[in-house]
Order: sequence, then C-alpha cells, then structure tokens
Amino acid sequence: MNAPLPTPLHTRLEWRRDGPTWPHHEYSRFVEAAGQRWHVQHWLRPGAPQLLLLHGTGSSTHSFRSLAPLLAADYELIAPDLPGHGFSGPAPRGGANMHAMADAVAALLQALGVVPQALVGHSAGAAVAVRMALASQAPGVRAIVGLNAALLPLRGLAGMVFSPAAKLLAMNPMVPHFFAWRATDRAVLARLLDSTGSIIDAEGTALYRRLVASPPHVAGALAMMAQWDLAALARELPALRTPLHLIVGAKDRTIPPADAARVQALVPGTTREVLDGLGHLAHEEDPRRLAQCVLGLLSPAFSAENAGRAATPSA
Repeated sequence: MNAPLPTPLHTRLEWRRDGPTWPHHEYSRFVEAAGQRWHVQHWLRPGAPQLLLLHGTGSSTHSFRSLAPLLAADYELIAPDLPGHGFSGPAPRGGANMHAMADAVAALLQALGVVPQALVGHSAGAAVAVRMALASQAPGVRAIVGLNAALLPLRGLAGMVFSPAAKLLAMNPMVPHFFAWRATDRAVLARLLDSTGSIIDAEGTALYRRLVASPPHVAGALAMMAQWDLAALARELPALRTPLHLIVGAKDRTIPPADAARVQALVPGTTREVLDGLGHLAHEEDPRRLAQCVLGLLSPAFSAENAGRAATPSA
C-alpha cells in the first residue's frame, strides 16, 4: 500500500499533491451534491449488494483503507469523506448537524444512483447511518453495523463541557490553524491517538497527521462536534426499525464500551459483539477480525433476501 508523500505540514490537503498517494486513490472520484463537492471512493461490483461506509468525526475514507478491500470481495462499496473532512468541501453554514449531515449523504447517494442495502458506520458515522434510517432516507437498508458507535450523549463532566467548548472553538476562525500548527508536534498526535485506546500502524499515524495538520479538516471536525445533538438521537432510538448490530472494542477510550448495552436496552433486537484487545479504531487495528464480524453479521440478512427471491415463482 502506498505511503503518503512527505509534504509540508500545517497546510490544507490538496488532491493534486496528496491524492496520488492517498489509500485507494484509484477508486476515488469527485461528485457535486447537496451544494458541495464530495470526495467519494467507489468499489464497483455490479450485481453485488451495495454497502455504504461512513467514517467518524475527524477521520476520512483512509480509516477504511484495510477493511474495505476485505469487504469488496462480497459487496459494492461506497465510502465518502463527510462534509468538511478529508478532501470533501465544507458543509454549508449550519449544515454540520446530524440532520443536515444525513440529508447531505442521502443527496449524495441519489446523485450517485446508489441504493445501499447496508450501512456500516464508525463512531459518529454510525449516528449518521441511524439518523438516515430513522428519517426513511435509506429505504433499501436491511442492516446497520456500528463500529464503536457514538449513539448516546457523553456523560459526566465531558458531556457538560464538550459541546459548549466545541461551539466556542468553532466560532474562532484561528483555532483550526492553531490546532493544525500544534499537530506538527508528533507528541501531540501521539497523545490524540493514544486517547482512543488503539494502537495503529505507521501508515495510519502518518495519514492522521496529514489530516489534523489541515486547517479546513480541523474546522470541519470542530463544526461537526459543535452542532452534534446525540441527546435528541438517543430519544429517537426506540423508533429504529432497521436491525442494528454493534461491534465494540473493549479498550475503547473514546466511546465507553458500556454504552452498547445501553443502546441495546433502547433498541430491542440490537446485537452486541465485544472484541477484546481493541480500541476505538478497532477497524484499523485488526481489519481482518472486523471484516469477519461485519460479514458474519450481514450474511444472514442477504441470505434471507436471496432465499426469498429463490422461493418467488417466475412470472
């Protein structure tokens, strides 16, 4: 797999410079939808079920760099950079909240002519997937898989401080530049990654360094954090009718692993699989193990669908 080129830090990502060595750049394309420019990676596999991959806050398509090829043998994959992240353009003013993000992803899928049968979301990406299902924006979806899903409000002091602090930071246009400048210090990035409870490889670390050193990417992540309302989503979770499967890293230090059991209590029928030894970035730490879990969870849904088709008499 290609390693990112050594480019000057504290600068915005540019496809002309950074794209040629970005993971799976050969599957990348740029699409105009919902009033903005999207970077999308699309693994075409005609006739196969379509699977949408949604990354979390502060990440990008790169986080699926090792997991995606393992899923692409069975599924057609669509993986966008969410608004304000990676190589996608910024969300419109006020458009980084969960409802707007779900609307934007739905508009992107329509522009692509894609009707996914399953959604796989990491962290906040899982919240976008659930929001889409609740709003009937993913009518063909038979299952949602959440990887260390962020579906409940943060509790305690973090919950009281996090969102207000993010709002204040997001209002200051100089903050993303200061944060990106600080990210040039390897110790700062090391602390950020350590706070996830995961240990990722050198390539992943270098890619996150490029992301957090890009002021527009930092601004997109801050806007998303400032406008997120997980309390409202939690209140709506009992109305979810799409089967929900949660994969949890036992060492996750970002989303408490116990939150998955709380979600199960709110959404009857939800399954939960806890993976020992893995943190918040479990799909980057052990992609083969995660691929086995995801494929194992989705297989029954599509096997039942195929069985139903086989049982239907031909016209």
